[in-house]
Amino acid sequence: MRVIRSMMLSAVLLVLTGCAATGPLYKDVAASIPPVPAGKGRIFFYRSDTIFGAAMTSDIRLNDKVVGRSERGSFFYVDTMPGNYAVATSTEVERRLTFTLATGKTRYVKTTVSMGALVGRINPELVNADVGKSDIQELHYTGGTALSGK
Repeated sequence: MRVIRSMMLSAVLLVLTGCAATGPLYKDVAASIPPVPAGKGRIFFYRSDTIFGAAMTSDIRLNDKVVGRSERGSFFYVDTMPGNYAVATSTEVERRLTFTLATGKTRYVKTTVSMGALVGRINPELVNADVGKSDIQELHYTGGTALSGK
């Protein structure tokens, strides 16, 4: 009986470990991240490396265009024109966040998992720059989609 429990626990841990993002850590790519391009702003999207809801993922849409995914332990950024933006994620329901991006500014959008009626929900949340900069330090860079316009 102990062997079976041990095997089941190992399988669960393997699945949960496999749900974490891969790619270089922020500290390994930070120096190669270019400054915000002239006339644009930058949006960092990230999700902490927590076990709760580890297997849940969702596309992240910026003004209805998919720019990346909310994955455990990951971050990416998008450089885009200043203006008003809507971030949306969806599992059983859609969650939305709206904000304004100014020229030369950087915004941070954190995604978190909460319980839903049938499956978990991925919630976008705007956080201040100090929190966002601190939060991404140990996360994996997963890339993103560059936007040439709005």
